[in-house]
Amino acid sequence: MTEPRISVVIPVYNEGEAIVPHMERLLRDVLLPAEILLVHDTPDDTTVPYAEKLAMTDSRIRPVLNTYGRGPANAIRFGIDAALAPVTVVTMADGCDDPRQIDTLAMLVERGVVVAAASRYMPSGQQVGGPRLKRLLSRWAGRSLYIMTRVGTQDATNSFKAYNTDFVRQVGIESRVGFEIGLELTAKACRARLPVAEIPTIWLDRQLGESHFDIGRFLPSYLRWYRFAYGRRLTMEQLGARHKRVEAAELPARPVAVKTNS
Repeated sequence: MTEPRISVVIPVYNEGEAIVPHMERLLRDVLLPAEILLVHDTPDDTTVPYAEKLAMTDSRIRPVLNTYGRGPANAIRFGIDAALAPVTVVTMADGCDDPRQIDTLAMLVERGVVVAAASRYMPSGQQVGGPRLKRLLSRWAGRSLYIMTRVGTQDATNSFKAYNTDFVRQVGIESRVGFEIGLELTAKACRARLPVAEIPTIWLDRQLGESHFDIGRFLPSYLRWYRFAYGRRLTMEQLGARHKRVEAAELPARPVAVKTNS
């Protein structure tokens, strides 16, 4: 495989056969050299046999076993740590995100931003379907952050984002619960006064399977990072030191990233 310019990190949880059409679209639509990490929490996840079969036919796909702990936040953390490319794109396994935009997001990072967001709430963006309360809360959070903190995107809560991989590794990821990593890293870029950009996207509610988003469980973590965005400037060193304190408090120490197939 050509050395990747993009590492696409996709947390999966019992997607089963539904992962196949999504991967077929992604493999067709991502034109830049890329690796695709399908990160699962357990070897018996129903996604694994389909992911391994896909990996046998396309070397860009890497099924990897997350050893940081269960849940989407840990899967995304693990995937970014395992990424080989200088740009990492996080997208979901449910087909809601438009894979044709992955190249564009990645190229924005290559041009110098540390976070490139696919925005449902900027002009020409749209969200089709999904729980009404979730839509209202995310739109309000994105709009208020954009106005009050000049965060650089009107959709800070969307998970579909590209990151400078070195930036993420320097500031670290503290999230351990759900999908709030997109908001955390956007808030950290805002506090570091680093550039964030956005492009409009049309988000479509998933057509197959069930959503694993639990608003009651994840909301406190979102509120934590929403509040964090409002604050004085922090250096990269300060953000990194903050992350190290969080890691030092965790026992046991994090294991080394491993992959189940290549």
